[in-house]
Amino acid sequence: MNALLPLQGRTIVVTRPREQAGELAAGIRALGGEAYLFPLLEISPYPDAAPLAKAAARLAEYRFAIFISANAARYALPSLPTNWHDETQAVAVGAGTARALAAAGVNNCLFPPEGSDSEALLALPEFSADPIRGQKIVIFRGDGGRELLAQTLVARGAAVEYVPVYQRNAQAVGREAFCEQLAAGRFDALTLSSSESLRHLLDLAGHLPRLRATPIFASHARIADKARAAGFAKVIYTTRGDAGLLAGLGAYAYN
Repeated sequence: MNALLPLQGRTIVVTRPREQAGELAAGIRALGGEAYLFPLLEISPYPDAAPLAKAAARLAEYRFAIFISANAARYALPSLPTNWHDETQAVAVGAGTARALAAAGVNNCLFPPEGSDSEALLALPEFSADPIRGQKIVIFRGDGGRELLAQTLVARGAAVEYVPVYQRNAQAVGREAFCEQLAAGRFDALTLSSSESLRHLLDLAGHLPRLRATPIFASHARIADKARAAGFAKVIYTTRGDAGLLAGLGAYAYN
């Protein structure tokens, strides 16, 4: 293996939505590999704009505005009033979302120093029971998702409102070509960054035994556990974000 180009000769499948796949794909190419884009999800604005408009008009009432992902920032921010974050504390679920907020001019964002999920956010001292009791919180997110964050904050005495700002749909484009390339043995590994992408991948896995034998790199322990439980033979849990995925891909001993 070339130490400088550990992915030389390898083709890695990137399953993120196309607009979010660029940095990971570039990282794979920088390590000598080929990135095969196969988005399992398509992201689009939430069809009902009324909840966002209502929350935007009342944003000063909230102590915290939590953005559950970079997509939440992307789809919510254009509708929010100028300088809203001067009165309401912006909160990101992780560093990637914080960067998306900063790129839009939202600075002094609160986010976990380690991790990028509800558990990491809930561990912040600002969200412990005493300081959060009686506070109003708005959570900008996609349609559906885990309920742990809101449930825990409510249990700690906060008033929480969800505002859906985008929706996720299964992406059908490119499936035939993907299946053909998979059957030909072209792919060396596949990356997963969300549980929903895994669910859509499972729609294919039942018909493609070769897929279950392909190494799966997951950037979250929960996703890795679900992939193992679903019967994927080689599941590698990496540290978070693109850097974690790239480090795991580069260190793996491919057959």
